[in-house]
Amino acid sequence: MSGKKDEKNFPSFKCDTLPPGVLTADTPKNFFDKIVINGFSIISFSTTVLLTVIICAAAFFRYILDGDLTGYEEWVKIFAFWLYFSAAAIGAYNRTHVSADLVQAYVPHGILKDFLVVLKDAVTVGICLLFTWYGYEFFMFGFMGPLGTGVAIPKTNVWRISLWTGYLSVFLGLAFMSYYFLRDLFMSTRTLLRRLRDR
Repeated sequence: MSGKKDEKNFPSFKCDTLPPGVLTADTPKNFFDKIVINGFSIISFSTTVLLTVIICAAAFFRYILDGDLTGYEEWVKIFAFWLYFSAAAIGAYNRTHVSADLVQAYVPHGILKDFLVVLKDAVTVGICLLFTWYGYEFFMFGFMGPLGTGVAIPKTNVWRISLWTGYLSVFLGLAFMSYYFLRDLFMSTRTLLRRLRDR
């Protein structure tokens, strides 16, 4: 049986998980996105390498030299924060965050689907903006101290690293996630309005 005959007998199925007009993961087009995404990509790559080296060194010291790499957990936590939230911002740009988006998978194309996508994007933006505010408060707590005066700034126990260096990653990651989720909300709203106009 030929390949062409098989194609006719067995129609191909397409998984529709993105709204119309939404691009898949690609390289940034404008200057702002290039700076942001390339910067976060460098941070993600660097922290991945550093985490791997530190954890391997800690294992080597513990199991081969029967010693201890004192305070390595403090560096691991900070680098892990930067890795996680940098990658989260990149995922928001690329629209690759894990989601159980049943609307895109099961609701047929039309006004109802476009409306539900706008609603989903609006809820996502609202929640992300709320956590961005908490991230800002978290950062300012570490940067200005518990009294907000710059005195008694929280630091790690062994290396005395100011904790705001890790908290900054939370705020920046959430802020750029909010920015890219707002972009998605704008695009889905435009798609809905265009469909209503053409109705």
